[in-house]
Amino acid sequence: MTATALLLTASGANAAADATNTDPVIDRPDFKTSTGIFDVDALMACGRIGAPVLSPDGKYALYSVSYTDVAQNRSNADLYITRIDSPADTQRITRTPKSESGAMFMADGKQIAFIYADNNGVPQLWIMNTDGTDRRCLTSLEKGVNGFLFSPDEKKVMLIGNVKYSREASDIYPDLPKATGRVIDDLMYKHWDEWVTEIPHPFIGAFDGNEITGLTDIMADEPYEAPMKPFGGIESFAWTKDSRGIVYVSRKKTGVDYAVSTNSDLYLYDTESGDTRNLTEGMAGYDTAPQFSPDGRYLSWLSMERDGYEADKNRLFIMDMQTGVKTDLTTDWDYTIEEFAWRPDSRAIYFAAYQNGVMPLFRIDLKTRRIDTVTDGIYDWHTIAPIGNDALLTMRHNMTRPDEIFKVSLKKKGADAVAVTDVNGHIFAQLTPPVVEKRMVPTTDGKEMLTWIVYPPHYDAAKKYPAILYCQGGPQSAVSQFWSYRWNFDLMASNGYIMIAPNRRGVPGFGTEWEEQISKDYPGQNMQDYLSAVDYAKANIPAIDHDKIGCTGASYGGFSTYWLAGNHDHRFAAFFAHAGIFNTVAQYLETEEMWFANWDMGGAYWEKDNAAAQRTFAASPHLFVDKWDTPIMVSHGEYDFRILASQGMAAFNAAKLRGIPAEMVIFPDECHWIQKPQNAVLWHRLFKRWFDRWLK
Repeated sequence: MTATALLLTASGANAAADATNTDPVIDRPDFKTSTGIFDVDALMACGRIGAPVLSPDGKYALYSVSYTDVAQNRSNADLYITRIDSPADTQRITRTPKSESGAMFMADGKQIAFIYADNNGVPQLWIMNTDGTDRRCLTSLEKGVNGFLFSPDEKKVMLIGNVKYSREASDIYPDLPKATGRVIDDLMYKHWDEWVTEIPHPFIGAFDGNEITGLTDIMADEPYEAPMKPFGGIESFAWTKDSRGIVYVSRKKTGVDYAVSTNSDLYLYDTESGDTRNLTEGMAGYDTAPQFSPDGRYLSWLSMERDGYEADKNRLFIMDMQTGVKTDLTTDWDYTIEEFAWRPDSRAIYFAAYQNGVMPLFRIDLKTRRIDTVTDGIYDWHTIAPIGNDALLTMRHNMTRPDEIFKVSLKKKGADAVAVTDVNGHIFAQLTPPVVEKRMVPTTDGKEMLTWIVYPPHYDAAKKYPAILYCQGGPQSAVSQFWSYRWNFDLMASNGYIMIAPNRRGVPGFGTEWEEQISKDYPGQNMQDYLSAVDYAKANIPAIDHDKIGCTGASYGGFSTYWLAGNHDHRFAAFFAHAGIFNTVAQYLETEEMWFANWDMGGAYWEKDNAAAQRTFAASPHLFVDKWDTPIMVSHGEYDFRILASQGMAAFNAAKLRGIPAEMVIFPDECHWIQKPQNAVLWHRLFKRWFDRWLK
């Protein structure tokens, strides 16, 4: 497959008229509780805050807040500006029927650039004053704009647009213009939630403050993605300080080579000569998230060492742009870095990393390599925007409160965090929250495992409660103080359950050895960790009803649920699996990112001399169906191309053929996650109904 004709047209100032739309504007719901506990109505009423952008003078935060209208079955985000040191001074600067996204300050803070749909519903690049006036569309690209980044001097702009990738039937046989067959001759024809017919490319044009001209595809005729799908975005690009060059992330592979490799590189494109140079040649794993230091001397990025291992330790690298010398700043740091930002004086870098069940923010001194923790508390902190050298604009959440924006002062030892927003305070002021407790659970191999126990509101230790074991997905995803609109512990505990959430083998935050143990050992130690957590909770929390314990999880957590259904020795009274792997042999050939299956499963099932692979496939959950004896519910989305819906259907069919009480919900328009509002409400109601039926 090759990238062929561009799906972009010429652009110009005011090329698209101001967007009009008949959809009603979605405002903040007038939430009033009738129960005093967090329920699905409260969950859907929460405002979802986007990552803040700091104004050039460091005084204001620009951010979006998205609200959901369940009746309309959609959400919408509008833009707000808050004075950081005076949060009461907040202005809503858009009130539109469609969402603004990707907003950033321009013109020394006098303007805001953002993405918004034109009259045809196509996302375009817009600009307006910071008070929302003089709103103008800058582009009229046929397939729209997926992201943008202006150069430091604001005379150039990089736009992410799509180019055609795969062949259609009419490309081969023009006399069959209505034929719908996809002609496929290599792998990666589908990815995550889509058939791959287009791929993103970066386009660079000149900007004079009014219009964009001379757009050029800097990867013209290259059949490679930049940014990389499915999750890559504007963080995959960085302009040089002199505005002459731009660094982009790409995995320059196609087909089978793409499917088995995580080897992306950083490429420097010179806008004057048109030359492109690979800056990370010979570095085998993921290289992502480029950022230049404020003084322009260093390029920093996140780098994984091993090709084919997507959960490898994320190291923080810098390159001296004068000498070309590359340095790993985190050689002695045994945790994986999630995101980072430079201090304005270029002497230090702030970063976020999971550590011991939470995600603090850290600072590393460029000269001494000393790492200090700059935030504390039982929270996950993320998004880092330095305010001078002495403060940060950031966000935090935990299991009982969603994101809010905070200013963290670094002037004294022990960071001082002050709330900048309180978007959801009116909701939580009406509610009694669950209580979250940390327990250290002994494991079968003599270690200790941090396990979160979440107690229902108004918990009474003298009473008996049903409990649910939560199995994490990933498999290398953190069981931290996360807030989720799907796996929401606040909601699940408020339904009257004690939640058991172990940081089993394979999760980040406890060192490389702990995280890597799960690879090629899916049915091994981490499953024993789950059982250890349940046995510990039964022995040490008298309020748990031993006969009323459920088990649930999604993705790898769904695999865990299916596996435990055949190997639990009567510990559980009900199961609920979402988007789980049921048959690992089928999964190996059905999934799209083959590097994932090769690394974690150990290889292909036909490699008879591969002991690791054979051990994985010999312990596939579907091989233990003869031991299933417990009610199970299955949910799956038909646009899930990571784990096909046929996996869930097979598990449900097996349960029914075995005479096991079972129920299934299939979402024909959802992917690995359930995102549409009414589908989300349905999912939560079914989840509660299922466990209430068997555990209450």
